[in-house]
Amino acid sequence: MKTRAAESDAGLSVDEGISNNPAPDNPAPDVSAPDVSVHAVVPRHVAIIMDGNNRWARQQGLLGAEGHRAGGKQLRNIVKAALRQNIAVLTVFAFSSENWRRPPQEVQALMTLFIESLDREVPKLHEQAIGLRFIGDLSAFSEALQTRMVAAQQLTANNQRLVLVCAVNYGGRWDITQAAMRLMASCIEPKANDHCNAPNGSDHLAERLQADWRLRINEHVLHGFTCLSDLPPVDLCIRTGGEKRISNFLLWQLAYAELIFSEQLWPDFDESCLLAALQEFSSRQRRFGRTSEQVEVMTK
Repeated sequence: MKTRAAESDAGLSVDEGISNNPAPDNPAPDVSAPDVSVHAVVPRHVAIIMDGNNRWARQQGLLGAEGHRAGGKQLRNIVKAALRQNIAVLTVFAFSSENWRRPPQEVQALMTLFIESLDREVPKLHEQAIGLRFIGDLSAFSEALQTRMVAAQQLTANNQRLVLVCAVNYGGRWDITQAAMRLMASCIEPKANDHCNAPNGSDHLAERLQADWRLRINEHVLHGFTCLSDLPPVDLCIRTGGEKRISNFLLWQLAYAELIFSEQLWPDFDESCLLAALQEFSSRQRRFGRTSEQVEVMTK
């Protein structure tokens, strides 16, 4: 399959690994960045790193599990607010691949809360025409939790009023790595006797790559193997809790997103906080490599 980028012979030079320099009268090289169309007052896709549940619980003199429970309640409020603001996709970082390092009792409490939340919330989401997805390596979870996740996705698969994506046991590096492995697998020429071929000096991987692999392996095709590739790109990423980092969240998908860091702990991040973030987003000029003057002309 040849992509538009490959067919136009633009973009990265495979041999030299540098961008081609077009002549002045030629179009610019094909790039992965979105381009300016109209100024989006409301982002289509909002991603949130929900941070601060434990600190909130400590401030209230509560156990950490109660902080996560309060965080779950606030997520319900933010989902409702997102619906009112006509946001198309809301992706939340619910459990990172690094969160397994937390104390075992906290991890167990989170797993129990996940199951309780799915049993309680999925029917309500379905009634509101909200689609629910999970991204991440789900194989690490218990069979009971995996079964509920699969059932929730199947039940809400056709709902399009809002797509709610929960990143669980997710890491941005994992996402890119699994995408690269799947892309490479799609480029390998199968052999009839693969099952009985042991590795040897003449059976190198490179020899089995399809002849057009240079056209098949590029940024656009790799994107198709990453999580969320069928959804609009992330326009805005919010992190609560005062920390100013993205912590391995949607590394590929956040390439051109606007970033906002809130001092509010997640259980305190209410609709007014979301509206403030949306207001800041609408005030920013997204140039995607162009000049301010170009953007002003294009968005009039």
